[in-house]
Amino acid sequence: MTALRWYAVHSQPRKEALALENLERQGFASWLPKVARSVRKNGRWTTKVEPLFARYLFVNLDIGHQDVSPIRSTLGCIGLVRQAGLPAAVPVGVVEGLQALVDPETGLHQLSQLGAPTFKKGDRVRVLAGPFEGLEGIFQRPSAEARAMVLLQMLGSVASVRLNQHDLGPVQRVAAS
Repeated sequence: MTALRWYAVHSQPRKEALALENLERQGFASWLPKVARSVRKNGRWTTKVEPLFARYLFVNLDIGHQDVSPIRSTLGCIGLVRQAGLPAAVPVGVVEGLQALVDPETGLHQLSQLGAPTFKKGDRVRVLAGPFEGLEGIFQRPSAEARAMVLLQMLGSVASVRLNQHDLGPVQRVAAS
């Protein structure tokens, strides 16, 4: 029986695609979620494809039976995300949930621009949909294309994650009686 799990790989700045290519070349089952966003360049709007999570991609491993030491010396990679010195597995269902949200025609995650709720820096928010559903975080700032930067507690540390604002709701405070 195989114990394959997804693990996050920390890449060098803007080297996620290079890391993906080299991990796959070595036989590692890897995945880099990407998104297309509109950017203004030389006064014109263009579409730019970039990683959904800057400096991170995912690799599917059986830690007990696979040698993971080549990952840290793979061109484009810094190494596996670790917790207490051990590779930290991504919670079950997170990567699968992200993969389910990919547009089958483009291979990209879609970003919506309309009707996103507004939050202020420091507001507590709850993720209402997607792979991080149910997690609470702290709203940091709005981002392009109705996205938001939110601090989430995961993999034993706080991570800044870019999420669709449509998938966020306020944390309901319970009044003390």
